[in-house]
Amino acid sequence: MDFHEYVYARGPALLRLACLLTGDPHRAEDLVQEVLASAYTKWHRISTADRPDVYMRRMLVNANISWWRRLTNQEVTIDAVPDRGGGDHEQAVADRDAMWRLIRALPPKQRAVLVLRYYEDLGDAAIAEILSCSTATVRTHAMRGLETLRGHFSAPSTSTSGSVT
Repeated sequence: MDFHEYVYARGPALLRLACLLTGDPHRAEDLVQEVLASAYTKWHRISTADRPDVYMRRMLVNANISWWRRLTNQEVTIDAVPDRGGGDHEQAVADRDAMWRLIRALPPKQRAVLVLRYYEDLGDAAIAEILSCSTATVRTHAMRGLETLRGHFSAPSTSTSGSVT
């Protein structure tokens, strides 16, 4: 399979993974473009590898982690978005946004493990291969990431507080 065929076939999946890793569709496009440009120059080596998808996913994860390490990363975030009314749809969007903020706040390796496991539906062995670590390390990152996320949510109450007499 040549480079153009690979990009045509797997490009949308790579972009989806980058969106989930970065949480920003615009930065995800830049990340995929950067990784594909790098991969193009060494495609003859990548295409003869056992599984080029693993190699490309690893490149995406590493490029995302490297972006966060750069001293020139001066992204400014705001604490709250102005309220624009209420509604069920808006609450669902707000809940999803809150969850993504929590996921983006995780350390890069924990975030990568959770995204690869729950959004890319990969097993521990495949994630370990992509991240170049052991399966035990993958499970540890997943456990710590999930503990952090669970720590931000309180357990639902099982008692009934409003009784009618």
